[in-house]
Amino acid sequence: MGLLEKANWETRRVMLQQQESASKQLLHPLGKPGGRWRYVPWVTLGSLAIFCPAALAQSASTADLQVALDTVWVLVAGFLVFFMNAGFCMLETGFCRSKNAVNLLAKNLIVFGLSTLAFWVVGFGLMFGDGNPLFGFSGFLLQAADNSPATGEDYLGSFSSLAWVGVPLNAKFFFQLAFAGTAATIVSGAVAERIKFLAFFIFSLLLVGISYPITGHWIWGDGMLSNLGFYDFAGSTVVHSVGGWAALMGAILLGPRRGRFQARPVAMPGHNLSISALGCLILWLGWFGFNPGSVMAADPFAISHIVVTTNIAAALGGLAATVTSWIYLSKPDLSMIINGVLAGLVSVTASCAYVNLGSAALIGLVGGVIVVFSVTLLDSLKIDDPVGAVSVHLVCGVWGTLALGLFSATPGVYAWYDETSGPLAGLFMGGGIQQLLIQVLGIAVVGAFTVAFSLVCWLTLRATVGIRVSEAEEIQGLDLGEHAMEAYPEFQVGP
Repeated sequence: MGLLEKANWETRRVMLQQQESASKQLLHPLGKPGGRWRYVPWVTLGSLAIFCPAALAQSASTADLQVALDTVWVLVAGFLVFFMNAGFCMLETGFCRSKNAVNLLAKNLIVFGLSTLAFWVVGFGLMFGDGNPLFGFSGFLLQAADNSPATGEDYLGSFSSLAWVGVPLNAKFFFQLAFAGTAATIVSGAVAERIKFLAFFIFSLLLVGISYPITGHWIWGDGMLSNLGFYDFAGSTVVHSVGGWAALMGAILLGPRRGRFQARPVAMPGHNLSISALGCLILWLGWFGFNPGSVMAADPFAISHIVVTTNIAAALGGLAATVTSWIYLSKPDLSMIINGVLAGLVSVTASCAYVNLGSAALIGLVGGVIVVFSVTLLDSLKIDDPVGAVSVHLVCGVWGTLALGLFSATPGVYAWYDETSGPLAGLFMGGGIQQLLIQVLGIAVVGAFTVAFSLVCWLTLRATVGIRVSEAEEIQGLDLGEHAMEAYPEFQVGP
């Protein structure tokens, strides 16, 4: 073989080796350390991990995602409202004497269980079920036709008054149940330290099962007041005034605590204002579910606006009560500060979606002032309300409902508030007196019905099981008399 042939053969051999090497790399990209194809499978798997969830999400319709988002928001808001039970529990227990602490704790704990039973069996159907302008008569036990979360004309079911809410029926029920439980809890504080546990037990069932849903149907269930143009966005009347009227009737028929009124009112200080202050803060937090949650949808602009109006009213209510008690009572009374914050919250509840920030501040400020004078007025009338529930929830609930007719902004100012989804402009906002008159009518009608219903219930209970504990039990304390236990068994406490 010549030199030229040897060179050609060597060239062909090198070329064949290179082709074979390239072929192996293509067929086995992981076979050679450092090969440029070795990362292809890992890149592919990583891409799938990153982009598959997005692809799956895109496969869901925008409407389904909105329903999911709205449902989460409504449930979270409902959880906050439910947590307000803890706030009421702490507030009322701290405002009362230590010998009655177990009784207050037991009432505030059991009331949501009672509310759940009553509202599930009959209350939700009376309030939101299809019926007539006075009450609903379908959907008891949640057993009715319903295709939620369909809304508007697409809704086919027995709860047409909630057809505007695009969440499942169970989410609607839970959120409204949390409100119903609040109405019953209001009564607990005003009748504290002298009511029989059984009487409160039965009255709570009747209030949440019958009275609260009927008046609620008039306003939130497309009933007669709603048809007249009465508005109460989150419940100054529906929840707070109703609970306040029932509490007032109970306090009057029970009479004052032993020794409370002699030649002049005798103070009976609460045993633990620390937990009362904690209860106030819990309620303040819970109101950020109470008011914004009533949008019943994850509307970022509406929710944000309502959070701010709610907080401003609470802050101004607390400040106003501080200054008022400082001037009127010579000292900045902590109990008045606590009730001032709550007064501001109750006052803005009816109008929080329909007023501007300045109006919210004024509404809360007035609430904080009037709650101080209301507490002292009830004392002068010898109506014993140990925690100020009537002043906070009834008096400020009435004020808040009136305030909507005074300060509601013009429809169209906010995207969520127009002629079909909100009140007329208020008197002080250039809208005339019409909305205010409607609000007055609604307050009077709801008040008259709740007073009549509560009187019948309380009088019936007094004639049957009795509503007040014996004098000996009251002196000893309801903890031992009603529950045979003490909240602080290791401590010696006074009378």
